[in-house]
Amino acid sequence: MAAALQAHRLFLTVSTSSDPSSSCTARRPRRSTAAAPCRAALRVPGGLQASPAASAPADLALKLDWIDARATPAAIQDGTAAERLRAVADAAADRAEMHDIIGRQRDNWNHLLLHSTNSLALAASALAALAPAAPGTVAALKASAGALLATAAVTMAAVNRIQPSQLAEEQRNATRLWRQLERDVRHRGEAAGGGVTDADVQEAMDRVLALDAAYPLPLLPGMLEKFPKTVEPARWWPRRRPQPLKTRRSKSFGRRGGSSSATTNTNGWTPELEEEMRGLLRVLRAKDEHQYLTVGELVLTLNRGLAVAGPALAGAGAVAAAFIGSGAGEAGGWASGAAALCGALAAAANTVEHGGQLGMLFELLRNCAGFYRKLQEDIEAALGEADVDRRENGEVFETKVALLLGRSASDLRQFREMASPSFRDEDIKDYAGKLF
Repeated sequence: MAAALQAHRLFLTVSTSSDPSSSCTARRPRRSTAAAPCRAALRVPGGLQASPAASAPADLALKLDWIDARATPAAIQDGTAAERLRAVADAAADRAEMHDIIGRQRDNWNHLLLHSTNSLALAASALAALAPAAPGTVAALKASAGALLATAAVTMAAVNRIQPSQLAEEQRNATRLWRQLERDVRHRGEAAGGGVTDADVQEAMDRVLALDAAYPLPLLPGMLEKFPKTVEPARWWPRRRPQPLKTRRSKSFGRRGGSSSATTNTNGWTPELEEEMRGLLRVLRAKDEHQYLTVGELVLTLNRGLAVAGPALAGAGAVAAAFIGSGAGEAGGWASGAAALCGALAAAANTVEHGGQLGMLFELLRNCAGFYRKLQEDIEAALGEADVDRRENGEVFETKVALLLGRSASDLRQFREMASPSFRDEDIKDYAGKLF
């Protein structure tokens, strides 16, 4: 018993003796960032007697083995993927701030250039109208009217080329989408915990690159075409691999016996829900997206006409102002009236185009069409996966779709009959979206 007590005392106290015969040694490796666990062993000589004289400290040995505990390659890879995902989220937050600042700046451009150009055109019209009534200053008045109208024509042409109201709408929508991407990426990282994979990082990077291409920051070069030949929905999400849309029931329902009540065994998907999604997909393609593309073409045609008419009228007024006072009688009055009329019409065209923000309206229609196009691709991707266990939960997916359309989940049941091939597109009267 005394030997055990003495061994315990030796284990707890630090030996300060420099006697080379002492066998109590502890060699610690170099300090590292990771904590290194220690394995200790106390050796008591055999045949140790219970008497105090029979147990000397030299007979006891304390051995410490420091274990080098290093992280496994899998843990290091998971930590690197999580760091990369956080870097993507930080970049998305920074992009959102940049687009927000630039959007406000370009919205100010729209207001300032609108009022400045209208002021130039109207002031020139007034000078051209007053020129014949002041014979002594007719040269100065017609020169001033011509210079102002020429400046207004050049300004209108430049502003119509870049469409500041459309630029501002692009940045507003980009700001919203970047913030949404940041929330999605951070939620993915928190939900996965330490199980972030390279596939998660690659998916986030693809979304970042798609958003950068959809809403570029530079003005020139790289600006989106403001007067495209064909109107296409805006696309801010990466393209998916094409999957054939199943026209029959999924194979998984056949394997499970086609029971529609056992939703717990089919990941929330039923044949009835698939029919709802197919009917909804048909309505989205035939009505909602088509409507916004059709109206977008009308707005684009009107905007293109006004973009040409404004600078042309201002330029014609500048040419007419050069002939003010050059002819006798009616000739000088005709030039004065033409310059005044062209300047007023140019200001009117500019006000309708930029005051009415036709560029912003066109971009809004493109974004709405893109919203419905993305929803169609989400539904196609879900239905294209034959194994329901690999899909998102059916009830959750139905709720998300209903919320995006501004409907309740029960409202989607009316689209079930529209999935039938016998139902014609001309018979579809209602739109799928109620939100906008």
